[in-house]
Amino acid sequence: MRFSVAYLLPALAVAKPLGVVQPSPDGWADAPDPKQIQIASATFSGNGCPQGTVSTSISPDKTVITFGFDRFQVYIGKGYNPTERTKNCQLHLNLKYPGGFQFSVLESTYHGYAFLEPGVTGTFFSTYYFSQAPSDTTTTQTTISGGGIWAEGQVYTKTDKVPTASYIYSPCGSNGILNVNNRIALTSSNSSAVGEITDDDATVAFTQQINLAWKPCTK
Repeated sequence: MRFSVAYLLPALAVAKPLGVVQPSPDGWADAPDPKQIQIASATFSGNGCPQGTVSTSISPDKTVITFGFDRFQVYIGKGYNPTERTKNCQLHLNLKYPGGFQFSVLESTYHGYAFLEPGVTGTFFSTYYFSQAPSDTTTTQTTISGGGIWAEGQVYTKTDKVPTASYIYSPCGSNGILNVNNRIALTSSNSSAVGEITDDDATVAFTQQINLAWKPCTK
């Protein structure tokens, strides 16, 4: 199975988000020029995206990056190796942005497919942090209990909305590495039950300004 993950940098020309952009001192602009924000490069790591199973493409203007994955699926049940119960794929985005500002990711959306018989539980974790401050992280978790509609197989949507108290801000300066560590895992209380979860696509809060929080760096 192949699926894509698209990351788009913010279209900052749209209306400013309410309650997000902080007042700017000394006449600074409320938000940077969108033309100054770019994805310089990207890499990936993890057993959910081994080398040779991922394709990447960056748009000519360096504002959009797409990952294509072949192996980010987990399985549980008779006939499956226990090592297939959990996998992770960490994406590393090297970003360039104006030196007078910091930004925080506020919202991300993931889509996938889940087939979970009764007794099987699937959990999807996403951890966000910048390499320059690895201890400053935000982690979200979505859990699906098997049975019901999930026993027939269903698509799902995971939307992360990071609360204000959990904001992680990029380092001051002109570049930062944003890491998004996605992990999906299956557990079961029924030894005869079968389960499967795939992470089919994801868009991390770079599509609109409303999904970012900007603040000026302290002089």
